[in-house]
Amino acid sequence: MERYDLVYQLYDEYDTKTLQEFQEFVDVFPAVDSRVALEHWQGATEELEDRKDEIRSSFAAGETFAEIAARATRDQAFTALDLEAKYGRAVNVLVLDVDETLRSAGGTDNEIPRDTLHVLTEFHEAGVPIVICTGQTLENVKGFAIQGLGSEIVHSGELSIVYEAGTGVFTPGHGAATKQLLYDDLEEEIRTVFDDVRSRVLPEAPEDLRRGCHLQGNEFNVTMKPNYETGTTDARDIIDEALVYLIDLLADAVGTTLEGDDSDSSTESEADNGTTTLAGETVVDWTRAFYAAQDPEIRAVLEGEGAYPDLAVDDAPEILTAVLDRIDVAYYEADAAEIGSLELNKVVGVEHALDVLGVDDPFALVMGDSKSDLRVMEWVADNDAGIAAAPEHASQDTLEHVLETDELVFDRGKSVDVLRTVYALNRLARLG
Repeated sequence: MERYDLVYQLYDEYDTKTLQEFQEFVDVFPAVDSRVALEHWQGATEELEDRKDEIRSSFAAGETFAEIAARATRDQAFTALDLEAKYGRAVNVLVLDVDETLRSAGGTDNEIPRDTLHVLTEFHEAGVPIVICTGQTLENVKGFAIQGLGSEIVHSGELSIVYEAGTGVFTPGHGAATKQLLYDDLEEEIRTVFDDVRSRVLPEAPEDLRRGCHLQGNEFNVTMKPNYETGTTDARDIIDEALVYLIDLLADAVGTTLEGDDSDSSTESEADNGTTTLAGETVVDWTRAFYAAQDPEIRAVLEGEGAYPDLAVDDAPEILTAVLDRIDVAYYEADAAEIGSLELNKVVGVEHALDVLGVDDPFALVMGDSKSDLRVMEWVADNDAGIAAAPEHASQDTLEHVLETDELVFDRGKSVDVLRTVYALNRLARLG
């Protein structure tokens, strides 16, 4: 009988919904010091096993089908079948964004749900490494990882943290390779620009920005975050203003670097205000035009703030674009404005993490919501190295990519749905 027919039989003939309820209860039952509660849990465990035994005895691959039925819905199981038929292999590493992916301010009270944490634990126990891939600082990520997954998993040697969107990689238990500061490998010119911006970003900020924003405690990237709840109108307004300020500060830092380069005589500094000009326009205007052309969202913010210059970016001097081509300006609506290195991104960080973890032939599940996650999704797609999933509220480009590949879109706060689908995929792939 075809495997699809067997799965139809599984979900038609057995009460899989009740089976899943028993499984979830047994998996996430809280630790309580109550004999009555423990007896209730034991009774549920026995009922769960009895129901699984019925399935085990009815199918040649009964153990696999019993575990799939207990953890995956009908739709998830058939999606897993489609993925197995398309790719013919199991996922062997998880690459997971955190904010608005594993957890959501709007859907999970900004906590990773217990059922999600439990499924991640099951993947770990099955030997699947986990790469947490985030824009957050290392200390923030380490804290919630240990609290949520437990110190044993974090320090198992099978978990890696790509932090600050790829500027560093932390893989406990790997000796000299445990912490890699990837930004140390950047050229001095780029590091000088970032040092300049970082040292001035708050001291020189307008008063309303100093009151309305704070600087995320990054090791390298410069990230301004709102002092308002993410997603609110106040947060959006202050981050829009912060984006323009960061672009202008970056332009000034790059202009200062170019002024120090005696090899180019086209760089001039106006005596009245110190503004650097190139090809008859200020570096600030060229820089605004450059990043507006890179990202429609940035252009919209610049237009809304009355800061969009009507310049053809193709006319921008090469001496300037050669530097800007290596620096990323990122805008996350009502959440953050950030300057990072295009030579250091989540893809670079993930590659280093996989190398340390010893994943030589990756087939990854990449889950994320932002443009920085999209780069990793595109990387695995281009290299036949995995599949991608995103929440329904992800950025438009990210959603479009996911819909054009395997349509693994999940509801806000329900990343566990995709994890269960991949759990089923891995069980099916083991059948060959």
